[in-house]
Amino acid sequence: MVAVCDRVRVRADVIAERFGVAAYSDMDNFLARKDIDAVAVLTPSGLHPAHVIACAKAGKHVVVEKPMALRLQDADDMIRACDQAGVKMFIVKQNRFNVPVVKAREALDAGRFGKLILGTVRVRWCRDQAYYDQDDWRGTWAYDGGVLTNQASHHVDMLEWFFGDVVSVHARAATALANIETEDTAVATLKFRNGALGIIEATTAARPTDLEGSLSILGEKGTVEISGFAVNQIRHWRFVDELPSDKDVVKKFSVNPPNVYGFGHQAYYHHVVDCLENQRAALVDGLEGRKSLELISALYESIETGEEVALRFTPRLSRLGVVS
Repeated sequence: MVAVCDRVRVRADVIAERFGVAAYSDMDNFLARKDIDAVAVLTPSGLHPAHVIACAKAGKHVVVEKPMALRLQDADDMIRACDQAGVKMFIVKQNRFNVPVVKAREALDAGRFGKLILGTVRVRWCRDQAYYDQDDWRGTWAYDGGVLTNQASHHVDMLEWFFGDVVSVHARAATALANIETEDTAVATLKFRNGALGIIEATTAARPTDLEGSLSILGEKGTVEISGFAVNQIRHWRFVDELPSDKDVVKKFSVNPPNVYGFGHQAYYHHVVDCLENQRAALVDGLEGRKSLELISALYESIETGEEVALRFTPRLSRLGVVS
């Protein structure tokens, strides 16, 4: 890390002092540095497109937090800008690097689940009004979205990563407790191309503390549930073709992170460095990040229309990313 940029200079100064790097409040001056190879974009989601495109035009690789954008057109513009500049774009989906999730994915790749039947993700977290009030962009349609785009984005990605392409969705949402424009609670059912079904349950209205961040995978030959508050604890691991090593999986591959962000970020950034140094493909590049954005866009369309929505490249309706 060589520099940090924030439009609020005092914030940049705090981080810069902590890590012993330069601070900037002007992005053009920041990007003009020749010693910057890659930029981590950690700004409000609605600002990602402009910032990513600026980084690409400056010849910098980009690591961008989820969701990559709020509108599919913006995502396409970001992908195009990075391709034209010859730089890589990495979308942060660190839950794919959680130790229990990696173990479950190994079982999937080995065919141990057989035919996939049902996948469920649950996000039952506590985000009180003070959380939303700390920044004026939180919980807005233009710059943030709701629990689906912000907190549950990682879990939606995991569901697609394990079960594949989604054919259609039907969703409902409510703003149960938070004083925000968007939803703080949502549920959805999904149909996958492989015939499996899926369930999404997401809320920031759990009180008084975070309860659960989980993934369940049910197949004809096995069932796995990863729970805890950060998809960090293997609660159930059973397969028809039981292996001697299965008896130690729950204890060996469960972890205890200090918060809901888990330990995946460190592994993710190691992955980024490896890709850049060794010319490897990103696990979650722009196109992969776009897939989960397309699914989230369809969820919002279903919420707004009350109808089942088939996934396609351009949703008919969504307030996400629209500045009023």
